[in-house]
Amino acid sequence: MATRAPKPPATQAAFVLHHYDWSETSLVLDLFSREHGRLAVVAKGAKRPYSQLRSVLLPFLRLQVTLSKPSKMNEDGAAEVQSLRGAEWVGGQTLPSGAALFSGYYVNELLLKFLPRQDAQPELFDAYAALLPQLRSVDDAHAALRAFELKMLSICGLLPDLSVLSTTQAPLDPDRLYLLAPESGVVVPVHDAPPQTGITGLTGLTGQAFIQLQAALLHGSQAALQQACELAGPALKPLARALLHYHLGHRPLRTRQVLLDVQKLLT
Repeated sequence: MATRAPKPPATQAAFVLHHYDWSETSLVLDLFSREHGRLAVVAKGAKRPYSQLRSVLLPFLRLQVTLSKPSKMNEDGAAEVQSLRGAEWVGGQTLPSGAALFSGYYVNELLLKFLPRQDAQPELFDAYAALLPQLRSVDDAHAALRAFELKMLSICGLLPDLSVLSTTQAPLDPDRLYLLAPESGVVVPVHDAPPQTGITGLTGLTGQAFIQLQAALLHGSQAALQQACELAGPALKPLARALLHYHLGHRPLRTRQVLLDVQKLLT
């Protein structure tokens, strides 16, 4: 009786977030895959001079990877490290440079710090893939970064409802000024003031801006969220960063510190 040939291993879309040496010839990769989230994968022989993997196992390149079957679970209930059986660059964007490169490493570090392993987040994966080419654009990069930060915080369950006061759940007044406080959510500033020109850029956002951000998050469109972030203006950046740093706790973002150090050297 003829035996059925085994099915070839399935491929999946993935990005390399980080890698480090495992041996003289091999690497351990931290992959962000669409189907399985963050994965720890051993790339055996990837450091050899003639390995075909050397040119593709780079950050920010969209890959189709083939992995070994997940091994048995360990005592913590998590699968052990898998092996990389193949990887191909699917084309499209090449490696960024300059400010876009720093921004890309910043986003990768956010994913490494906020996402648990083996927790599939296809919506966040798609947002990440859409973000990378926008980092090259001076006009789009800032709003695109803010949109990704908010999307990630929302998916991780770390972002409050932006359309209501967090303490009372009362709807926001579109014309009033509010803050996004890391410990207490959307609040009225202690020294409340009407949203005159220039004030919102220093102390917070109008209720209308927060309402638009929440509507875009609920809609699910990254383009709509990016547009809402652009309309919110530069005041959104310190609010989002404060929330990120609060949830990072004592785990500082190394990429951001490196960028600040480089900027100091250039000034």
